[in-house]
Amino acid sequence: MLVAVSGFGSIWTRRFGRDAGSASRYGRDAAFYNTTGVPVDKKIRARSRVYGVARFNGSSGFTPHDPARMLNRVFECAEPCIRDNGLSVLFERLPGTARTPDFYLVTTRDELTGWIDLDSGSWKSHECFLISFSESELHQEAMLLMPAFGWVRGSGGVFVLTPDARRPAAARIVGDRR
Repeated sequence: MLVAVSGFGSIWTRRFGRDAGSASRYGRDAAFYNTTGVPVDKKIRARSRVYGVARFNGSSGFTPHDPARMLNRVFECAEPCIRDNGLSVLFERLPGTARTPDFYLVTTRDELTGWIDLDSGSWKSHECFLISFSESELHQEAMLLMPAFGWVRGSGGVFVLTPDARRPAAARIVGDRR
């Protein structure tokens, strides 16, 4: 499965390589995990209603010191699976050539969509995978795998993931306001 990264969640964690004292601790056997979080008392906290992670291995080509460099890049990924009581997507490697993604890793917040009613069955298109969803009394953040033209619905309307026609690895959520 090919996945383009359009956005990251607010919380990062890492597992160092086996030899934490060596220069290679960010190497091939290190792992970097990304999930959702929301502001609580001026700090970002995991307030998971649905827990899951996007996992990037050191061998995947991921750059932990500058994650923004991975935006609009396409990764070969394993199919989403249940691991450690949550959905996990493993980003395995960057392909050698430019490819059109099957899905986009998208993170959306209440500032964009308005409040999402997670309990309603109609807040996202059925082909989207919900990876993680965090919520506080005031804020929400959702991480999804979305196909091109997949949608989410919040109190602010319907928002469609629209790929850039010139750069298929780039996409953005556009309000439809239905």
